[in-house]
Amino acid sequence: MFRKFFTILFLSTVFCSVQAQILTRSATLPQSIYRYPQDYFRYPLDLPPTTAGTFGELRPNHFHSGLDFKTNQRTGYPVHAAAEGFVSRLRVQYGGFGLAVYINHPNGYTTVYGHVERVTPELAKIIKDYQYKNQVYESDILLQPTQIPLQKGDVFAWSGNAGASAGPHVHFEIRDTQTEQTINPQLFGLTIPDRVPPTIAAIYTYHLNGKPFNENTVKQLLPIVGNTGNYRLKEASPVNLSGETAFGITTNDMNSTSMNRNGIYSIQLIDDGKTVYQFTIDHFAFDQTHAINSHLDYPAFLNSGRYIQKSFVDPGNHIGLYNGTLNRGIINFNDDALHEIEYVVKDVAGNTSTLKFKVKSTIPTAVETPVISANFFKANQQNTFATNQVKVIFPEGVLYENLDFAYSILPQKAGGYSVVHRIHNRFTPLHDNVDLWIKPDVPLGIYADKALIINTGHGSLGGFFKDGYVKTKIKSFGDYYIALDTIAPVIVPVNISEGKNMAAVNHISFRISDNLSGIKTYDAYIDGQWVLLEHDYKNRLFRYFFDEHCPAGKHQLEVVVTDQKENTKRLTLNFYR
Repeated sequence: MFRKFFTILFLSTVFCSVQAQILTRSATLPQSIYRYPQDYFRYPLDLPPTTAGTFGELRPNHFHSGLDFKTNQRTGYPVHAAAEGFVSRLRVQYGGFGLAVYINHPNGYTTVYGHVERVTPELAKIIKDYQYKNQVYESDILLQPTQIPLQKGDVFAWSGNAGASAGPHVHFEIRDTQTEQTINPQLFGLTIPDRVPPTIAAIYTYHLNGKPFNENTVKQLLPIVGNTGNYRLKEASPVNLSGETAFGITTNDMNSTSMNRNGIYSIQLIDDGKTVYQFTIDHFAFDQTHAINSHLDYPAFLNSGRYIQKSFVDPGNHIGLYNGTLNRGIINFNDDALHEIEYVVKDVAGNTSTLKFKVKSTIPTAVETPVISANFFKANQQNTFATNQVKVIFPEGVLYENLDFAYSILPQKAGGYSVVHRIHNRFTPLHDNVDLWIKPDVPLGIYADKALIINTGHGSLGGFFKDGYVKTKIKSFGDYYIALDTIAPVIVPVNISEGKNMAAVNHISFRISDNLSGIKTYDAYIDGQWVLLEHDYKNRLFRYFFDEHCPAGKHQLEVVVTDQKENTKRLTLNFYR
C-alpha cells in the first residue's frame, strides 16, 4: 500500500515538474510543443546548434524529415545518444543516409542519425559480420534491446558526409517508434536560436471555377513589398477576383545562426477573420512525403524551379498537414463585397510575418460548364486506360486531382520495339506507382527476357514480358517505349592491373557502370572467397579494403557484375601483397 502511494506521489511530482517547465516557455512557441516531452533529449553534437536544413523543408519529391546539424564543414565530430536507449537498427545504403544509426528510447520515440562517417568498433563488427554472412554491402540490420544499450550522451558514431549528402553534417530525426512518423525535433526543446521572421517573396491567385488544378489553370502573380515580418501588395488598390479562387505563396525562413534559407513551420490564410487554409509541418508519415508534389504548384516547379506553396488542398492529398482548412482552401468570390485577406506565416520559434490585402469580389457573369471527356479519371477510385497497344492502370489513391487523361502516339525511336506512347504529361504528379503495359510492335522471340520500358527523359524503368505485353510500374507521366538490353555492364579497374604489387595501398578500387537497365548485383572474390566491396557514392567508386581475407602473397581477384536483365561481366586479375 505504501509503495503504491509513493509511486503515485512520485509520478504526480514528475508530471507537475514537467508541466511547470513547459508553461514557463515562451508563449509564442507553437501549441504542439505541449504534446512532446521537453528537456528529455539532448543535442547529438557538442557544438553550438546551427542547421543547414530544417524539418519539413521543401525538397524535390519529399519534405525534409529532420534537422541537418552543421559540423564546421568537416567530419569526425563525436555523435552522442540523445537519451537513454538501445541501438535498434543499423543501415548502410548506396545513397540516402549512407550510414545511419537508430536508437529506441523508453519514452516511445526513436532518434535517427544519418550520414555518419563511422561507428564504434562494436557496431562496426555487427555491420561487417552481417555483410559477410549475407554477402551484401547494403544492409538493414535490426538489433535486440540487450545488444547495444546506451546512456544519454554516450558516443556511438562520428559525424560524416556519407551517402547522398551535399556536405558534412549530421542528419537528426525524432520518430514515433510505433507509427514511425517523423516529428520536428524543435518541438522537443532542441531549438535553434532564431529571431528572424520568415520572408514572403510572392503570392499568386489561381482561378479554378470548378475545374481541377493543372498546368492550364489561370494564374496571376501579385507583386509584394516589405521586410522584417511586415508585407503588403505593391499595388495598394484591391484585387478584383470572381468565382472559385485559391492562392499560393512563395516563402522561406532563416535562423539567427546561419545564412541558409530553410523551410517555414506554418502558413495560415484568413478571409474576413476566418481561417480558410492552415498548413502546419510538425510531423508526417513517410508514405505521404511524396505529397509535396501536390502541396506545391508542381508545373511551376518543373518549369522554373520555383517553390510556390499552394494554399489549397487537392482532394487526393492525404498527408494530414492541413487541419483547420475549410473547403480545401478555395474561396468563392461571388458576393460583390470587399474582403480582407491575410497571410500569417510562422517559423517554429514563433517569429511571424504577415501580409494583408483587399479583394473586391465580383459576381461571375457566366458559369463555365466543364467539359467531361471520355477519359476523365476521378482521384478517389481506380481508373484504367486501354488500347490495343497499351494499358495503364491507376490504383485508387495515386491521383491527387481528378484527371482529364490525355494519350497520344509518337514516332518509333531507333532501337525501339514499339512506338513511343505519350502517357499524359509530366506536369501532373503521381503519389505512387501506376501499372504500365506496352505491346511490342514486332515479336521479341528469344530476346523477350531482355525487354524493358524506357522513359525518354529518365532512362530504364525495368519491366518483364508476360501475356504479350512488357509490363512495369511508373512513378511519373511521360513518354515510354520498349527497348532491349543485351549488353553486359562495364568494369574499369582504377588502381589495380594484372600482376601489380598492391603492398603500398590499403584497398582495390573499380568503377562499374551499365548502359541501360542498371546494376543488379556486384561481387568480388579473393582466391574464390567473397569479399566486401564498399560503394563510394560521391566518387562512383567500388572499393575493397584489405583485411584478414587477403594476407601477404599472390592472389587472384575476380569481379562479377550483373545488370537487371541478367547480362554479366567478369574481370579476373592476379596481384601481390
